[in-house]
Amino acid sequence: MKLVSIGFGNLVSAERIVAIVSPESAPIKRMIQEVRERGLLIDASFGRSTRSVITMDSGNVILSALPPETIAARCAEKQQEGGLTDE
Repeated sequence: MKLVSIGFGNLVSAERIVAIVSPESAPIKRMIQEVRERGLLIDASFGRSTRSVITMDSGNVILSALPPETIAARCAEKQQEGGLTDE
């Protein structure tokens, strides 16, 4: 299992990430609210402004203070290390 840093010492499994998106659009804001109501939201932004929303294959949604590009670059690094495959 390859772990990717999403800031402030928090790590997520790179293999389980479905999407990394910006929180600016209305549909994403609605999704965050719905997931919060279901108890599946993980706020890993440590009180800072949310810059990316990470959806996981488990249905959980994670908020991060890092921009989506940074997290995607870290995932790409893990893939180049041989940790992820395109199966």
